[in-house]
Amino acid sequence: MSGDEAVAPVVPPVAEAAAIPEDMDLMTAVQLTIRKSRAYGGVVRGLHESAKLIEKRVAQLCVLAEDCNQPDYVKLVKALCADHNINLLTVPSAKTLGEWAGLCKIDSEGNARKVVGCSCLVIKDYGEDSTALNIVKKHIESN
Repeated sequence: MSGDEAVAPVVPPVAEAAAIPEDMDLMTAVQLTIRKSRAYGGVVRGLHESAKLIEKRVAQLCVLAEDCNQPDYVKLVKALCADHNINLLTVPSAKTLGEWAGLCKIDSEGNARKVVGCSCLVIKDYGEDSTALNIVKKHIESN
């Protein structure tokens, strides 16, 4: 090794910036935000765990499925979020929310199989900032 050799600068990949379009819809942004939070261990699923985090005021965002067939469940989650000033978003399907929450098996083609429904999900840690998170935060602030 001589002192004449130049070291090539390492350029970090910018794959995520290219993968996230600026004009994405809210549901795609919520999905990516939940995926990022899951990577950081910041997602809690189910009524019991979600209620505990909401009561402790640790929750940053609560996501509730609209097709939940338990009216008391929906009423409790909405009341807890309103009582403790936790932001609440709704998604159309519990199966979709369950898939986003990781309650499924992924087959060899990358498709979700054996999806379990999830009626309530709480995010306690967003992880790092992203375009999807900014879209979700803008939607929460506007409503």
